[in-house]
Amino acid sequence: MTRKTWIPIAAAATLVVAVGAALVAVRPWSATAPQASITSNATSTSAPDVDRSAAQLRSDFIDRYVRDGRVVRTDQGGDTVSEGQAYGLLVAYASDDRKTFGEVWSWTERHLLTDDHLLAWRWTPGAGVADDQSASDADLDAARALVLAGERWDDARYTEAGKTLAAAILDHETAETDLGTILLPGPWADREPYRYNASYASPAAFRVLERATGDRRWAALANGSRAATAAVLRASALPSDWSQVHADGAVDPMAASGDQGPVVYGWDAMRLPLRWAEACSAPDRALAGQLAPTLRRSTTLAAQLDLGGTAVTTDTSALAYAARAAAEQADGSSSAVTADLRRSDRTSATTRTYYGDAWAALGATMLTSDVLGGCAVGPRSDS
Repeated sequence: MTRKTWIPIAAAATLVVAVGAALVAVRPWSATAPQASITSNATSTSAPDVDRSAAQLRSDFIDRYVRDGRVVRTDQGGDTVSEGQAYGLLVAYASDDRKTFGEVWSWTERHLLTDDHLLAWRWTPGAGVADDQSASDADLDAARALVLAGERWDDARYTEAGKTLAAAILDHETAETDLGTILLPGPWADREPYRYNASYASPAAFRVLERATGDRRWAALANGSRAATAAVLRASALPSDWSQVHADGAVDPMAASGDQGPVVYGWDAMRLPLRWAEACSAPDRALAGQLAPTLRRSTTLAAQLDLGGTAVTTDTSALAYAARAAAEQADGSSSAVTADLRRSDRTSATTRTYYGDAWAALGATMLTSDVLGGCAVGPRSDS
């Protein structure tokens, strides 16, 4: 079949937050697109005295959210997104859980794989694919997990699936600017100025995929992403969830849904320091470290901050602490890393959300081991 004409039809999710709930990362589709409402059903419990290892966090995520290969957003109405399937693959691979990995990929391949060899973003029970646009963060994480799994378990099926997905990312989800090659959030964002999410770029994933495929375009994407991330961080103390990148390399912070809503460091942007702190080059890790001085101004972190570091919500998120742990690790403060990973664990345990639990597990894994192909330099745990 011929490649479809991509039109930005989905919207950033509007969230109705339950008591103490953390919210899911929103998708920043076109500002003119209709809004989709998702109701959160996160549960809050009294604070336990927990200090789970990365391995325990991963096991808990699989037990709570993975059902017959489908990663269920139990606090978001029971739907599934490609991002969640990719997280499931990374978590299962890091746990050397070949059975769960196979189930998650089998479900993903059957239900989300498109004619363009990318992953449809959203699936709902009873209706199937509810949004067939792809999201490059999910595609990138899934491709990374697949080639790692193929290598570890000597399984050519995973290797070839990962390489095919990797090629599709380069073909359909990148653009050329004066900063170099950048990662688009999806094929729908292929018009200048380009919508850009700096938290989608992953130096470790680029390195893994270049090694697996031999395609030098991954090196070009790594260089362009480094330049784009540096430009984002020059624009403000903290990165915005979303930006737009002009062909000449100029970068503008912006709200998730175009011109509507606040411009914040929140559910998306908090992944940036985690992805860059696990990088294998010192200049890349230094980008994550730039966030540390602003984030350490207050011990308690909110789930959303303005770009100067002031809280704009009373909600909390495990991701906020995992992100600061990453920034502190990149800045060389090992004691702060340990403290914030514990805070991330405790926040995850007291406010159960798919997204918070995913990043409590992934954050601890990325920062304490090199199992996902990164080059962690912080304190190690039982990974």
